[in-house]
Amino acid sequence: MAQVYAAGMRNRWLIGGAWSGDHAAEWLEVKDPASDACITRVPVGGPLQATAAVDAAEETLREWRATPSAHRADCLDAAAELLLKHQSALAHVMTQECGKPLTEAVGEVRYSADYFRSAAEQARSLQDESIDSHRPGVRAVAVSEPLGVCAAITPWNFPLAMLARKAAPALAAGCTMVAKPAEETPLSALALGELLLEAGVPHGALNVIVGDPEAIAATWLADKRVRKLSFTGSTEVGRLLMRGAADQLIRCSLELGGHAPFIVLAKADLAAAVQGAMASKFRNAGQTCICPNRFLVHQSLAVEFTAALAMAASELVVGSGLDAATQMGPLINDQAVAKVKAHVHDALQNGAHLVSGGRTLALSGRPDRFFMPTVLSHCTTDMLCFRQETFGPLAPIMAFEDIAHAVAIANATPWGLASYVYGPPAEAERVGRSLECGVVGVNESTPSSAYAPFGGTKWSGFGREGGRWGVQEYISTKYLAVRD
Repeated sequence: MAQVYAAGMRNRWLIGGAWSGDHAAEWLEVKDPASDACITRVPVGGPLQATAAVDAAEETLREWRATPSAHRADCLDAAAELLLKHQSALAHVMTQECGKPLTEAVGEVRYSADYFRSAAEQARSLQDESIDSHRPGVRAVAVSEPLGVCAAITPWNFPLAMLARKAAPALAAGCTMVAKPAEETPLSALALGELLLEAGVPHGALNVIVGDPEAIAATWLADKRVRKLSFTGSTEVGRLLMRGAADQLIRCSLELGGHAPFIVLAKADLAAAVQGAMASKFRNAGQTCICPNRFLVHQSLAVEFTAALAMAASELVVGSGLDAATQMGPLINDQAVAKVKAHVHDALQNGAHLVSGGRTLALSGRPDRFFMPTVLSHCTTDMLCFRQETFGPLAPIMAFEDIAHAVAIANATPWGLASYVYGPPAEAERVGRSLECGVVGVNESTPSSAYAPFGGTKWSGFGREGGRWGVQEYISTKYLAVRD
């Protein structure tokens, strides 16, 4: 693996344990968003490769599902160790293709390793469960069986972790997988495929192809052998995939858009709230599905919180993620920049006050993709930034007087992925329990854990990833009623 990274990166399809695509008719450039430099090119696949990937997964399925779960767990543990062994090289690749700072990329590699460790624990605990049938002479047994071939479609913002938290539980359950990473960031996924081979996972257990997203998804959804789809991405695309999955009754897990509120209660620790806001809002330049999108601060703290957050935001070092000093990298593309600009412009036109940032940062020789960490005050619920997910480094702040009103505003959205509450623990937890979402950070800025359930409600989707909940998404339960 080290030699591979010294010479270059895997940039071909991984199908049945073999790297292919040399003779593809079309190639896609993978570019560094911080420089627009071409990192490498990857072949563009379509229905033919999508079907070949399912063929390979189906061929391997019988072997892998029959593999003792303890051995599957050993392979997953080995994968975790390999991820950590190569974390520096993997982080470098990730930063090049998605722009996040190297420190964040290293954190993502470690987070990905945790998913394999968690899944290994669950694999070792898989066993038949005896049930009291309340029927004399009948022995009842619940048997956990793998669903079969599963498909994963992953986003660009966490190119390694999003595949890890789908592939690890699928493999733990005894399933095989076909995966399509985002066109912007295929290299981390291909690297994970290579590591799994090195970890002892059989050829064809994880197949990774890059290419036309619509054609590949349509091919998989029409294939009767595909029994599960796990998707992380936008609500709009999630709806389309769910409709496509209906004909074959494919089980879906959908982690979709977010619009997280960040509530600061009257007796909150101000320093902790600001620190939490900085960690959760500006990670990956605000390009995370669980980052706060709406700040609701009690009026007694609003002025002080706003000033402190703006000061901290203005001190962030913005630049290429490959630079050691960088704390926030670029936005992924020009469309992302345009959306943040539109949200800032709309807010200012409708009465918001610009406290810090508000524009891109001109860096010599770099594309205009580095948006300054931005704080707005005097925001209202009719502004775009309060009605739509920005997916960028914009923190709009609105003051509130009554907690019930703040909760009503927080819940007045069709999305429900994550929320944050800062305040006295007991009070903050009560507020957290009243929020309509799947994940709540109570005085905690990074609530995600590979050992805990992660997922949303409402338009943010359904299904859970992480811990035993993640593995159960890939299991079919068979009931045996046995009269001995």
